[in-house]
Amino acid sequence: MGFFQNTCKPEGLGGKIMVTTMNIGGHAALAKWGLSHLILESDLNILEIGCGGGANVAQLLKRCPNGKVTGADYSEVSVEKSKKVNAKAIRAGRCNIQCENVRELSFADGTFDLATAFETVYFWPGLTESFAQVHRVLRDGGRFFICNESDGDNPADQKWEQLIQGMKIYKENEIVVDCKMKLNT
Repeated sequence: MGFFQNTCKPEGLGGKIMVTTMNIGGHAALAKWGLSHLILESDLNILEIGCGGGANVAQLLKRCPNGKVTGADYSEVSVEKSKKVNAKAIRAGRCNIQCENVRELSFADGTFDLATAFETVYFWPGLTESFAQVHRVLRDGGRFFICNESDGDNPADQKWEQLIQGMKIYKENEIVVDCKMKLNT
């Protein structure tokens, strides 16, 4: 497996390096920007999908001091790192990190106030089915926040789809149309 394939599903030593890099590298700046656009009540129950190295889980916990954050990722390497980064909040009962596939979320209907997905929908096979699962686990009036650096409008970004197997960079209208279709069902 090539190093950049670990952006999709981190595995082994390369995956451990990747999730650490995600926490301190370019993902950190994008996450900070994305989080600055979220108005968060202090007591939200949040699902962070594709939690990677756990940095966004930690930031969401800070922003919601009376809330709870659940991190979900289908990479065992990511789950392990995220648990380490958020160990104190896990011990306090404010955080849970678990191995989950977005297409088959194990959570009960209407569990979360907010679901977030930072730089991860690129790797979701079956976007429609994945969005349906996110919609199912959100309470009525719940929000789904997607933060992507690549928007499909820059031809230079297409190289990543060639380099990383299973990656699809969606244009904004593809994501919005898909969300509306699922919300109307």
